Amino acid sequence: MSRPQFEIADVIKQFGEQFYAAHNPNEFQRQVLRALSSCRTSKQGYHAQACDHCGQIHISYNSCRNRHCPKCQTSKQAIWVDDLLESVLPVKHYHIVFTVPHELNTICMLDSAAFYGLLFASVWDTLRCFGYTKYGVETAAVCVLHTWGQNLSLHPHIHCIVPAAGQTLAGNMKHIASDGRFMYPVFQLSKAFRAKMLDGLKRQLKEKALLQTHQSLLDSVWQKPWVVYCEPSMGKPEQVVKYLGQYTHRVAISNQRIINIDDNDVTFMHKDYAHGATLKPIKISGVEFLRRFCLHILPLRFVKIRRYGIYSSRHSALNKKIEKKMTIKPLQETVQERILRLTGFDILLCQSCKKGRLHTIEIVPRVRSPTVFVQKE
Repeated sequence: MSRPQFEIADVIKQFGEQFYAAHNPNEFQRQVLRALSSCRTSKQGYHAQACDHCGQIHISYNSCRNRHCPKCQTSKQAIWVDDLLESVLPVKHYHIVFTVPHELNTICMLDSAAFYGLLFASVWDTLRCFGYTKYGVETAAVCVLHTWGQNLSLHPHIHCIVPAAGQTLAGNMKHIASDGRFMYPVFQLSKAFRAKMLDGLKRQLKEKALLQTHQSLLDSVWQKPWVVYCEPSMGKPEQVVKYLGQYTHRVAISNQRIINIDDNDVTFMHKDYAHGATLKPIKISGVEFLRRFCLHILPLRFVKIRRYGIYSSRHSALNKKIEKKMTIKPLQETVQERILRLTGFDILLCQSCKKGRLHTIEIVPRVRSPTVFVQKE
């Protein structure tokens, strides 16, 4: 893929100082922005490689590896999908999306880590309760947090994949939802999720002595229908895992969506869902672009991809299944071999002669300052 003409790094370099002066972001947000602006530049260090066929020297600047960087996610996504395929059950899966009303963004900004943690807990508690009440089983879910809308506004929601199987109280595996297109009634899911989320928010606000301040807001969103979206099941687990993989390592905006940067503004494409998901350009100031982008920088060490139920790492049945697969099909690959298998791109092939192999002849480490936090997914 060719390099886009405009990148988030260009926005940071051009408008970063103005944004710092206008909005005073916290130190961690500054760390992330510095990492993204220096990704694949000399500040991150580089390694030199020589081709054993034509002798050409290739200089490759290192990636920042930050989870908010749009240039560092492709290989992570492919590896994540490959790992998940090794552990999912060979049954149908359903894609379910839980969304909260935008009015709750005010409460989210008070403590985003607590809000997102409660969002995960409410989603899984809802799915777990429905698994027991509808089918009498402990089910599972792989959940991924997204925080953005197409125009970079704050829009927290969680994508889930849920298998059409569960474990009974006797410890036996049982197929569920075999007769219907949908796993659970969406209207009932929505009401249960709303009740759990608002109950948790009331407890959090009460602990901070803020419940009285936000009580009217909570009362108003209680009266609104909440959106829970459920798609019909996909046939094979490979299909739904790869489908979810499209969401796992996305960032708030990709470089490909940025179409222009001028002296004051940034123009990018967005889908207008009010008009049939039509692609339209939107122009905002560079400072406002960075303000919105920073809304989606997750708290330090916050885990945005979580597994629950029989897909959790602690579940004994799943561990046995993984161990069995590992004994039948051991994988002993280098990182380069795995990337080639998953993406089809050979990172050690000389791009000049297309024949020789690249061998590292020099490694230059990144500049020590600024320090960049490394976060786990």
